[in-house]
Amino acid sequence: VRAVVFEVRKQGSRAKVVLSRTNKKFVERLFEQEIPEITENVIEIRNISREPGYRSKVAVDSSDQRVDCVGACVGVRGNRIKNIVDELAGERIDIVRWSENPQELITNALQPAEVEEVILCQMMGRAIVLVREDQLSLAIGRRGQNVRLASKLCGWDIEIMTREELDEQIESAMAGFCEIEGIDDAIAE
Repeated sequence: VRAVVFEVRKQGSRAKVVLSRTNKKFVERLFEQEIPEITENVIEIRNISREPGYRSKVAVDSSDQRVDCVGACVGVRGNRIKNIVDELAGERIDIVRWSENPQELITNALQPAEVEEVILCQMMGRAIVLVREDQLSLAIGRRGQNVRLASKLCGWDIEIMTREELDEQIESAMAGFCEIEGIDDAIAE
């Protein structure tokens, strides 16, 4: 059984070694074993978000512009990633191209959904992602899994909506602000 050493504790005169197959370090170590470019430090794993047994998202970056980090992780005909998926008993793995630009990273993390626009609120650490109506369920994922993993991967609180839903919320907020005494339409906007 393959596992990662999670913890070693002293228990009386003995040592207790705790192994884990659910920790995200386990996925990282599997990638290091299967993908030589990671061991050679050509490709770097920047972050991993995981729901063990169901799905993982792995953000990778390449220090060499000639090396496609996502393609190298997938391998020829998906051989490299298939070995990792087999070890994880069929857990789905999304390989995401890392970017220092949060808007680009969020767009990549929400794949396979097509994102129209990402609006960032730096102060709150929140991102509003606009998608077309037909991409809404794909972006959110089954029981919110896709958006939850993307949020963990990027470090942003991601809210997904259509342009119409955003416009409705803005209208509602403006109406609420206009009801406050001393605030006119210009200030509310």
